[in-house]
Amino acid sequence: MFNIKVLRQFFEKKASKIDKRLRLVISVLILGLLMLISTFFNFDKATFFLPIFITATYFLSYFSLLEGIKKIGWFGLFLMPELITLFFYLFYFLFPGRWLTRLPFIFIYEVSIYAVLLCSNIFNVGVEKNLQLYRAAFSINFFYQALVSFLFYNVLFSFKYNFFINIIGAGISAFLLSLQLFWSIRLNRHLDKEVLVYSLFTALLMLETSLVISFIPLRTAVYALFLTATYYSVTGVIHHHIDEKLFKETIREYVSVWIFVMIITLLSLSW
Repeated sequence: MFNIKVLRQFFEKKASKIDKRLRLVISVLILGLLMLISTFFNFDKATFFLPIFITATYFLSYFSLLEGIKKIGWFGLFLMPELITLFFYLFYFLFPGRWLTRLPFIFIYEVSIYAVLLCSNIFNVGVEKNLQLYRAAFSINFFYQALVSFLFYNVLFSFKYNFFINIIGAGISAFLLSLQLFWSIRLNRHLDKEVLVYSLFTALLMLETSLVISFIPLRTAVYALFLTATYYSVTGVIHHHIDEKLFKETIREYVSVWIFVMIITLLSLSW
């Protein structure tokens, strides 16, 4: 009888003989090659490539990390590589299909997926929070969450769907991203109730924000910028609160970013 556990143990035994850095490089190169191949096809082939990217990214992320993945880690460690790959792929179709855009795009994607996999590896090995390595990984992960948000909102609003699709997309994406972000603060094996509650709050707030701006005439990039700034500011304040490092200066910093983007948004109105 086919036994997944036995197969997994066999795979881990064989793959663990390969140096982890080499496994990571192999994964990045394979994903980069897949992304390059996909850029030669039109958007109507997305239904073919999306399942391939989902499966390949999850498997290659597992191949890169391999050891010590427990419980909620199967979600928290794999979410960002998946989203980076999917939204980079979808975002590419907003550009003209030329080598002048294709090569820089692939390079940026490979750098991004490499950075995200490194962050997942640091989270996975259980580096203590007081170490500089963990803090660097958390900051990079947060940066790429903002980038993923911007890419996603660009793609979402470029399709010109009705407001219902916009708010559902914004809510689900905010919930998943914030859940991963807040989990990475303490890296517990189980999902804390506090993390879940704050993730639901973030999703609700982003859903309502998306609902409001869906009725305001803005360019797609401005929609994406405003929603990204909102997500960044809200989750920034919340993650400092969860980490018990929330000060007035911190709140002022995130609010200032949001106000600055709000001003840009208002100046971009085209009634």
